Amino acid sequence: MTPPPAGPRYAEASIADVLPSVLSALGVGTANPTIRLPEVPRTCLLLIDGMGFHLLHEHADLAPTLVELARPEPLDAAVPTTTATSLASLSTGLPPGEHGLLGATVALPDDDRPMSLLRWKLAGVGPEVSLEEVQPPERFQPRPTLMERAAGAGLEPVTVGPRDHAGSGLQRATLRGGTHVGADSPAELIHAVPDLLSERERRLVYAYHGALDLAGHVHGIDSDEWREELAAADRLVAGLAARLPAGASLVVIADHGMVDVAEEDQIEVADTPHLLDDVRVLAGEPRLRHVHTHDDRSARDVVGRWQQELADRCWVLGRDDAIRAGWFGGDVTDTARSRIGDVVVAARSPVVIVQKTVDPRQRELVGHHGSLTDAERHIPLALATHL
Repeated sequence: MTPPPAGPRYAEASIADVLPSVLSALGVGTANPTIRLPEVPRTCLLLIDGMGFHLLHEHADLAPTLVELARPEPLDAAVPTTTATSLASLSTGLPPGEHGLLGATVALPDDDRPMSLLRWKLAGVGPEVSLEEVQPPERFQPRPTLMERAAGAGLEPVTVGPRDHAGSGLQRATLRGGTHVGADSPAELIHAVPDLLSERERRLVYAYHGALDLAGHVHGIDSDEWREELAAADRLVAGLAARLPAGASLVVIADHGMVDVAEEDQIEVADTPHLLDDVRVLAGEPRLRHVHTHDDRSARDVVGRWQQELADRCWVLGRDDAIRAGWFGGDVTDTARSRIGDVVVAARSPVVIVQKTVDPRQRELVGHHGSLTDAERHIPLALATHL
């Protein structure tokens, strides 16, 4: 089997290092900020979902503003390379092994359906079950957020993004500490963000734009729809940069990249039933599966079966080996450890592992992410400042 890649550069050049560095530039002391940013009293941190570093530069003609503002070297997303995990690392300044949001879905101890962190409900086929009462977001992810720290330092932080994000489980788990302002389109973001920055002498604004990621999932990164959304994201950045008030910065980041996967490269576990022998539940991402088994002996057998079947297309590691590789950071809490699969399967070629009996919608998607390939893990950082 091809040796597994090293984990992200946590505490050096990862998404977990962005917001501590932003707060340091705003005059709020944080430990060892690793990204040098201009010292200004007001900053907007804009996250463009799904905008991988390599995809951006491969389509430089569609995004001239972003390419001009982007730093030459990429940062690393968190692992799995997905929104819930990277957003939690961004908002806490911690690797996934400490905040515990280990994928778009995570396994629960007593359920054969995983939990969707994006919806805070049981995932997949079956009754729609909200988990906000039995899995309160503030307990599921109890580490303090940097928005809370910003609020304590008098920055009056604000989050700006889709109206239906307000009060959601993921918002409470990751971005609690700021007030939310609804903005469902680039035009609303361009209108709201500069005014919010101008309202206070010192302020942190976090803004989110998700249309590029959606276009990639539905149509693929080799589609006209995706290209149109990248151009729209570039116009959004240009519009915000042009309206920055004096003494403000715009920091643009992404949460992961994306790859296209052809229908014939979907690995349906129901078509290879021995892969599910001794397996309790699959969680994580189609490109990075947390495979939870019934016991330790089962885990050893499952590693062998999955390696025999998939070693030419995936890295297949036992939990301890994935942790030692640094995929989830240097420290892994007991809680986070329980959410990492007994076996971790990460795609290294353009394949996905899907399970139609749990989540048939995954089979309809073209663009995917979650693994540790450069296309998925490398993300850009762009900066505009009005001194």
